Amino acid sequence: MRSRILILTLTVLGFTGAATAKEISKKMPYPKTRREQIKEVIHGVSVEDPYRWLEDAGSPEVKTWMAAQDRLTRDALEKMAGRDALTSRLKALYYVDSISAPWHRGQRFFYTRTHADREKAIVYYRDGETGPERVLLDPNTMSKDGTVSLGVWVPNYQGTQVAYAIRANNSDEATLQLIDVATGKVSSVDLIEGAKYAQPSWTPSGDGFYYTFLPAVSNGSKGHPPITVADRPGHAEIRFHKIGTDPKSDLLIHARTSDPETFIGASISRDGRWLFTSVQHGWNATDVYYRDLHDKTVDWKPFVVGEKAQFNVFAWKDHFYIHTNFEAPRWRMLRADVKHLDRASWIEIVPQASEDVLENFELIGGHLELLYLRNAASEIQIHSLDGKLVRNVPLPGLGASSGIRGEADDTEGYFDFTSFTQARQIFKIEIPSGETKLWAEVKLPIDASPYTVEQVWYPSKDGTKISMFLVHRKDLVKDGKTPFLLTGYGGFNVSMQPSFSSGLYPWLEAGGGFAVPNLRGGGEYGEAWHQAGMLDKKQNVFDDFIGAAQYLIKEKYTRADRLAIRGGSNGGLLMGAAITQHPELFRAVICAVPLLDMVRFHRFGSGKTWVPEYGTAEDASQFQALFSYSPYHHVKKGTKYPALLMMSADADDRVDPMHARKMVAELQAANASEHPIWLRIEQHSGHGGADLVRQAVAMSADGYTFLMHELGMTR
Repeated sequence: MRSRILILTLTVLGFTGAATAKEISKKMPYPKTRREQIKEVIHGVSVEDPYRWLEDAGSPEVKTWMAAQDRLTRDALEKMAGRDALTSRLKALYYVDSISAPWHRGQRFFYTRTHADREKAIVYYRDGETGPERVLLDPNTMSKDGTVSLGVWVPNYQGTQVAYAIRANNSDEATLQLIDVATGKVSSVDLIEGAKYAQPSWTPSGDGFYYTFLPAVSNGSKGHPPITVADRPGHAEIRFHKIGTDPKSDLLIHARTSDPETFIGASISRDGRWLFTSVQHGWNATDVYYRDLHDKTVDWKPFVVGEKAQFNVFAWKDHFYIHTNFEAPRWRMLRADVKHLDRASWIEIVPQASEDVLENFELIGGHLELLYLRNAASEIQIHSLDGKLVRNVPLPGLGASSGIRGEADDTEGYFDFTSFTQARQIFKIEIPSGETKLWAEVKLPIDASPYTVEQVWYPSKDGTKISMFLVHRKDLVKDGKTPFLLTGYGGFNVSMQPSFSSGLYPWLEAGGGFAVPNLRGGGEYGEAWHQAGMLDKKQNVFDDFIGAAQYLIKEKYTRADRLAIRGGSNGGLLMGAAITQHPELFRAVICAVPLLDMVRFHRFGSGKTWVPEYGTAEDASQFQALFSYSPYHHVKKGTKYPALLMMSADADDRVDPMHARKMVAELQAANASEHPIWLRIEQHSGHGGADLVRQAVAMSADGYTFLMHELGMTR
């Protein structure tokens, strides 16, 4: 296997006869882009917006422009050296057989499986853990062109019915449906529109479920206000759907918040007594309300409201278990007796750790399963219900896990593990004894033995120490010649962990290195770490990332003309800030489904839900912070920018693609270097990309071909 990979690597590196990046750039005139003289005075500041017309994706002019940009980009990428060999390698890595951790409900086990000869993962079930495998949901057959995607799916506790979401083009918008497991019949009655945020929570009897309903954009009607795209999230409400009834008659359980900066969700306890509603204010505050369903006369009661902290609550028997960062930025566990739910009666059962972050918890088999982060890597512990440590669960190494999956009244659970050099493994664990055994693993045509993983620490601009994972060949020579790919995120409490990516291996096999810093704004080191990279402190995130690049160059892992960066979504904002603040540090950039116009982001897609994280230009002080770094507004004419591949998606209903279009237009007009500025638009694709393997292969092939070409790895 190792020799086969080496031959393919030499094929990728040894391809000759293609045009250079300079030649390709000079041969390609960009599509004509109209520039308008649009200026606004916002809080006393003059703000230019010359490409506002590109915000209207429905305009024929914009459609023509998009098609021309996409065609130009794809034509150029197809001419690049090594793309065919790289595509072949990625197919071998992406078309694989794998299985997810199972979901045990009743006597049945539910799981997803990918196949080497299928485009999409299939949901299967078994009667008993070793029973024959049966297909339940196959998105490969849901549309002829593959544009219908499977979203969330949740079996009831009996394992007899599954509520699942269908999404067009893998976008966020969804429709809930219901399938009978035994017959495979999809209900024609239980069809629920407006399921963008739905997460069905089944009753113990399986007679129905609670879910979040989001009405469509409308001009309003009698008794109902108009609903705009930007304000739409605030119209979400909690409903109860009784199986077999018309969803139009679903019972309203909790009214809308009328605040588009919030999310609302509901869950019911396993015994059916306690119903919870959580109102999430951004990513750093949660209000929790509860109802005792045994007492029909009592409406919602506040459990915790108005605190600048997050609370996750789970009811089991006579107690509420509370996972929170209230007065504990690294999180802790509390417990409340259902007879004494006032705050003063809460008892701390697992205190905040001195260094580790308590990322999540589950109640499984009468125990608490606690998922910790230690220096951004996963650790799992089992505790008794009074908080005492029972055992640590050994993991194979420095890596990432999503924790144990199981039920409160089940004695078995399953957990996954992955690392930079280990593809996904799934383990089965007996909760009472702690006995663990390998249940399934992914087999890939990869030899990871030549590579090593380091964790280093470097200073950011203000002196804060930042951790970073490095993946490279064991025999790397620190002479600055190694091409490195640096990625990051830094926001929304998201932790960047040492997890496996099969698509990274062609890059490593071609001699590249990979770097992942744990930037402020993420959750790797607790809520204080998150808050140090949000709102008016967002510049810390960019400084941390720039510091990572400077460290790699200073320590001679690489140099500026051998350094590429890549990021998407909030990480796309990071890419925009990096190249507008320090274009000299990078040679090539992949920026995917990004936010880049921070003055107007709140007007589009799900933008207002991110105001608690970023702030809003409607507020004078927050505008100053946003405008100070907004990438679209900091492109300077005559600047030599690195090569850019902007990767957008035509059906992205989360981050509006207008950001990508406007930034590309501005950079194409301003760039003084010979490096290209390209826009690639994925068709039938949402914010998370398309769910067809062939599209994932094509996207990765284009991305890595672009990077290798620009960094001179294909000559």
